[in-house]
Amino acid sequence: MPSFQSIFLSALCIAFGLKLWLLLRQMRHVWLHRDAPPEAFLGIIPLEEHRKAAAYTLAKARLGLLHLALEAGLLLYFTLGGGLQALHDLIAAQVASPLLAGTALLLGLFLISAVAELPLSALAQFRVEARFGFNRQTPAGFFVDLMKQALLGLLLGGPLILLVLWLMGVMGTSWWLWVWGVWMAFNLLILAVYPTFIAPLFNKFTPLADQSLKERIERLLARAGFQSSGVFVMDGSRRSSHGNAYFTGLGRHKRIVFFDTLLNQLSPEQIEAVLAHELGHFKHRHIVKRIALMFFLSLALLALLAWLKEAGWFYAGLGVASPGDAQALALFFLALPVFLFPVTPFMSLYSRKHEFEADAFAARQTQPAHLVSALVRLYRDNAATLTPDPVYSLFYDSHPKAVERISRLEAYNQAVLTPVRA
Repeated sequence: MPSFQSIFLSALCIAFGLKLWLLLRQMRHVWLHRDAPPEAFLGIIPLEEHRKAAAYTLAKARLGLLHLALEAGLLLYFTLGGGLQALHDLIAAQVASPLLAGTALLLGLFLISAVAELPLSALAQFRVEARFGFNRQTPAGFFVDLMKQALLGLLLGGPLILLVLWLMGVMGTSWWLWVWGVWMAFNLLILAVYPTFIAPLFNKFTPLADQSLKERIERLLARAGFQSSGVFVMDGSRRSSHGNAYFTGLGRHKRIVFFDTLLNQLSPEQIEAVLAHELGHFKHRHIVKRIALMFFLSLALLALLAWLKEAGWFYAGLGVASPGDAQALALFFLALPVFLFPVTPFMSLYSRKHEFEADAFAARQTQPAHLVSALVRLYRDNAATLTPDPVYSLFYDSHPKAVERISRLEAYNQAVLTPVRA
């Protein structure tokens, strides 16, 4: 029977080999189609814009190769390379309390990973995004954001880790059910407070000032049966010229948010259509479904962790000689993505299904042609590739390919324009 170490190594080679193969396929496909936009976009997306999107996609993919190498290197170092054991020994020699030492171990693991990825994040922001005219972030602003994220992670993550480790130590064999309850409550709390307490730490939100656009939106909200705490504009242009819109929060704290860049890119009719798409997610209860799926999966994974935590081969196979609750958590989060990677295309398919449903809702609430023109404008302005590799798209894309999405919307539009015969 193969050892767990050999099983892990095999899974790692398969997962990272597949990731590399997919990324190389994407690069080759985009490169080969850089001079030929899809037929549906001929005369709509200028050739120079299509070439820019291809170059932008390739630049991000090359950076993705570096990220893939770093990800694999960190994983091997912390597991089979003995990095997690070394970090545990270092902290245990300085911190007497096992509970505090375990918390420090997990926070230290996250910190080391974040610091290791920092150069690639800076490269993405100040080389790739800047090269294609999307970056509006300053080095000082980039650093301030990092400090805010680190402090927020410490203030929220530190107590959560401490509580989880305490429950693992005192709740006996049912600890995973208690941890699951805490994890559910934590996620729901974050969703509830994010719009009013967390998001304003990073961006400025102001009520929508355009009265005619506000009235148009309010009519749409009334038709859709959606109630929110307000429509806000976010200063997304502080960091990037990319545009977007979303709604966030739970219950009475739901907010509709437009990036200021989006308002500058689109007409009022197009903005209404984009918002109708976002409302489609609400109307079809996509967020609730995803939360329910996350809770179900987290329950199953915690049950799996409860079993692995008691297995000596789990620690030994991943390079840890000192079993413990914190070590089990760390190894689980390190190794889990390797074994779950084959599930990626199914999650992407689930997400694309939701996007099609939201588009269909938008087509019923507004003119489909307005959403089509909005999407075309966003594809162009955000330099989104119109020619992704089909297999890469199958695995990774949370949104349908542009050609498929536009084709369906144009079919809806044709149905609207075609008179009903008696």
